[in-house]
Order: sequence, then structure tokens, then C-alpha cells
Amino acid sequence: MALYTTKAIILGAVNWGEADRIVTFFSRERGKIKAAAYGCRRPRSRLATISQIFSIVDVQLSSGQRLDIVRNCEHNGFLADFSLDYTAFAYASFIAEFVTEVFEEGQVQTEVYDKLIQIIPAMVKRNPRIVALAGFLQLLEYTGYQLHYDKCVVCGTDIQDDAFFSYEQGGVICNECHNDKHIILAENVRRLILHLKVLQWDKLQSFNIQGKDLLAAEAIMLNYIEFILDKRLKSLDFINQIIK
Repeated sequence: MALYTTKAIILGAVNWGEADRIVTFFSRERGKIKAAAYGCRRPRSRLATISQIFSIVDVQLSSGQRLDIVRNCEHNGFLADFSLDYTAFAYASFIAEFVTEVFEEGQVQTEVYDKLIQIIPAMVKRNPRIVALAGFLQLLEYTGYQLHYDKCVVCGTDIQDDAFFSYEQGGVICNECHNDKHIILAENVRRLILHLKVLQWDKLQSFNIQGKDLLAAEAIMLNYIEFILDKRLKSLDFINQIIK
């Protein structure tokens, strides 16, 4: 079994067997990694801290036929302190689950890793609901499921006003090309999405968002996630419980 070491973010862990866990890591050099941490649920295990989500770790693994195996793991802190902010944690969990579901294992995703180490800490610095929406829009650009908002995806016309939207066709549709199956996309919502897509995480500035525009942009996000994954993310139920 080949050994390798990588720096990674822990995005999730599920119990497996009597004392083990399957841990999902995301590494700058290797992308998503799912690995077995044997015995980590035992109190004296040297891998006892491996299930702490949003930890930054230096992890040594060995390649396996079905799953890689965690051999050693050094904890280097957390991306953010969520101990007093369950709402921020819930939205961060949404981002983690989306990344886990949409990216395949073994694909180098340098840009995605770099985005994650900016998006997750921003959850406790700004409105996590808006951060989650912006984070999703930016991460989507690396999935192969990108949506287009500046030109009509049918004829290429620049969009300057209220228009329409199609999940199947991958973006905005002008008034000339739309049909009854397409949903209305207000210009304010389109401009909000375009703004969030290029939001700079190292220069976060305050800006005003109308509640109805945020709801409309979120609806596009949530419906599109179900469209591409063919299922609802479990973290959405957690968010609903927290914000009630």
C-alpha cells in the first residue's frame, strides 16, 4: 500500500462499524478523499479528533482498493470557531455537503480548496446566509454545471432587464427565446447573483440586499442543486431547525 501525506480540511465523518469512521477530507493537491479511520471512536485512540468537521489537518494515508486508510493525523486548528454560532455552522455544513456530493474523489481541485478556506471562515464574519449563497455560486463554477446569467443561453443576446431562467438549458433566457416552461428572473435578482459570483472574500464589504431578491436567488440555488444531484441536501433540514 502506497503511503502519502497531505494537508486537508475535514468536511465530514460518519460512524462505521463498532469503533471506526469514514472521514471525508478535501485536499489542495488531491481533491476529495474518503478514508477509513479505524478505531478512532475509542477514547484513547490517537485518531480520536479526526471527526471534528472543519479541522485543518496534516493526514497520512495509505491507498486501499476500496477506501484509503488513515494512518496518522495531526490537528492544526479549525477554519472557524463555530462554538457560539450554530447558524453559521449550519450554513457552513451546507457548503461542506454540497462539495462532498458534487465533486468526485481523486480530482485535483486546487481552486475549490482555496475557495473553501475563504468561504468557511467568512461564515462567522458576515451574514452566513449570504455567504452560503455566494459560496455556492462561486464553487459551482468548478463543477461543470455552471449557470450563465449575462447572455441568453439560446441566442447570445446581452441581458439588460427582466428575463427568464432555465435549469435544463443552464441559465438566463431573453424575452424573445423564452417559453412557458421557463421561470421569471427579475433584473435585481440577476444582478445580485452576478455580484455574489465575484465577491472577494479578502475584501468583504457591506451592501444592501432586498429580502425578496435574496429569497429568489436562494430558490434558484436550491432548485438547481436538486436538479443536478437528484436529491435534497440533508443539511437544509439542519438549517431549517436552527433558523425557526
